[in-house]
Amino acid sequence: MIRSSPELECFEREYARARDKTATYAQALEIFEALWAEAKALNPDFPGDWEVDLVPDFAVARAINGLPPDA
Repeated sequence: MIRSSPELECFEREYARARDKTATYAQALEIFEALWAEAKALNPDFPGDWEVDLVPDFAVARAINGLPPDA
């Protein structure tokens, strides 16, 4: 993994701006499909049952907002 740095972040922002100005819908779809394939390769269960993954987040949100655990 590449450690993030201000220079890397600047490069990525500039690259994204330049790409987004000229990309067609078909190119954007190809990028999306490639990212989806990579996500599935990194985690074969992706996307899985995404609602189950949100249960802990909802519990934290309820606690932060002062709501009961089963609200």
